[in-house]
Amino acid sequence: MPTSPTVRPEIEAWLADFQLRLCAHLEAADGGSARFGTDAWERPGGGGGRSKVLEDGAILEKGGVGFSAVWGAMSEAAARQLHMPDPAFYATGVSLVLHPRSPRVPIIHMNVRYFEAGNGEAWFGGGIDLTPIYVDEAQARRFHQRLKAVCDQHNPAYYPRFTRWADDYFYLPHRQETRGVGGIFFDRLTVGTDGTAEELFQLIKDVAELFGPFYTELMAENQALPFGPAEEAWQTIRRARYAEFNLAFDRGTRFGLETGGRTESILMSLPPRTGWSYQPHPPAPGTPEATTQTWLRKGVDWINHV
Repeated sequence: MPTSPTVRPEIEAWLADFQLRLCAHLEAADGGSARFGTDAWERPGGGGGRSKVLEDGAILEKGGVGFSAVWGAMSEAAARQLHMPDPAFYATGVSLVLHPRSPRVPIIHMNVRYFEAGNGEAWFGGGIDLTPIYVDEAQARRFHQRLKAVCDQHNPAYYPRFTRWADDYFYLPHRQETRGVGGIFFDRLTVGTDGTAEELFQLIKDVAELFGPFYTELMAENQALPFGPAEEAWQTIRRARYAEFNLAFDRGTRFGLETGGRTESILMSLPPRTGWSYQPHPPAPGTPEATTQTWLRKGVDWINHV
């Protein structure tokens, strides 16, 4: 079912404004002199976007917040691979990844988006997931409690459905481990089937607005915790896992590359520093690293776990 003619520009305008507000919030929380640089770009096939990147902050080593609104037609092969019902498309969204300097502050990702296909179908998607270098159980539980509260405002079935979806999506099958402690993920909530455009738009707005207050809490709580070379070495390993997922499995990365998106903007989610060593030794039993590794699995009930 197509959306009303007024919904697309309203969604696009809100997302563009949200990007600016969020970047200002993160700059203030970072507390240093670093600022998000702005790189506006145009897509040759139609549309464009604005990439905002902060580097060498006091807390954030690298943060990217991207807004885009693109349209056109992808190849038939790309449409089949991405399960698009029609090669013609319109897509707008905000996507971000933050890589903190300290291994004590978690990596975090968020994306909210809206799609239209050439056959008139329209849908929303999005999600947030948290990737701690060291899992703090209380913070992971608080994260999931906040997500559940937002989901419950719309539909009590959303949180259990979306958190299972996140476990399945943010998963490295070749490692048999989740990317972090999960979160929520949802895709193709279709206008007319899963709700009205206005209802689904409100869902992605509420998910997006949760992000800034929660994550800046974590920045403030964790940024002064001590760490040394051992923790930085573990951070390198966990960042490498993050890169593996984004390059091999992330649908947003695939969609951007398959539709001729801007490469630097698509890949701005990658960590600033990482590395791979051949056959790295597993963490020694009883260490914080080994404890974190035990949490990187599907099906953890973070709401009721004590």
